[in-house]
Amino acid sequence: MTLVAELAARLALIDDMPDMGAAPPSPEDIARFEKFFAPVGGYRPPDALVEEHEAPGPHGPVPVRVYRPVDRAPEARGLVWMHGGAFVGGHLDMPEADVVARELAHLSGATVVSVDYRLCNGGVHFPVPHDDVHAAFVWASTTSALLPSGAPWAIGGASAGANLALGVAQRLRDEGRPASAVLLAYPVVHDPVPTGSPEQVARMADLPRVLRFTAESTFFLNRNYLGPHPATTPYAFPGLGRLDGLPTTFVSLCEYDDLLPSGERLVADLRASGVDVVEDVVAGAPHGHLNVPGLPVARATLRAMSDVLQRA
Repeated sequence: MTLVAELAARLALIDDMPDMGAAPPSPEDIARFEKFFAPVGGYRPPDALVEEHEAPGPHGPVPVRVYRPVDRAPEARGLVWMHGGAFVGGHLDMPEADVVARELAHLSGATVVSVDYRLCNGGVHFPVPHDDVHAAFVWASTTSALLPSGAPWAIGGASAGANLALGVAQRLRDEGRPASAVLLAYPVVHDPVPTGSPEQVARMADLPRVLRFTAESTFFLNRNYLGPHPATTPYAFPGLGRLDGLPTTFVSLCEYDDLLPSGERLVADLRASGVDVVEDVVAGAPHGHLNVPGLPVARATLRAMSDVLQRA
């Protein structure tokens, strides 16, 4: 196994942990998992001007957190961003939300709106999280207090958040008000997840189960997200839907990720649909590398995202 050195050194923390998608984790398991994804020593996220707001939505108010840069001149562009968490977890304080938003505001000068969409717990299913994200994008892109009218707004997310970002980008295209760009990190866009090559399957077999998205766990998580809806419902699993007419789309994929074949298929299908695609394949990284603050490969991905955002 050739994981990036910073994470390879931490594997002993999680080697014997079970697949967290197959059963509720214990508090001890959660603590060990968080240590594995702890910040790299010496890293400090950029400062930002941070405000808490609510966007009106069809299922009630949607909490959002707005980030503006403080150590560079702000630019008239925005990004609506969604954290991951398999549709059942995640929050605005996790690194994939807070640190990513701070870094992208700092690197690009953009105003970043991080969305606290409803999770699929307690009877919540699609389209509720999708509707929350759509409402947050409409609010952000039409609120003059954030950016001048007509400023470009991109949309992006990680893992389950990337599913929501791409699904809403398709909906915005169909509504005639497209996003300026789409930024996706290790996206969840197909159901079922395509099978990888023999080499990729063998590579994943050596990874601790807690870092895996096995067929069993993705089946459970996807069914929980969909509720009574089929996977082909428009915008639910956007890799199964129409991809033409989307703006420039950045797709970051991780070498050690069961979802890599899905991401590779998405990239191929986007290109076949005439979409301008920027692909970022992160060698040695597991799914969720943006959740490790200061990880060098994560910072490289964020710089690549910022480049696309600044050109949007």
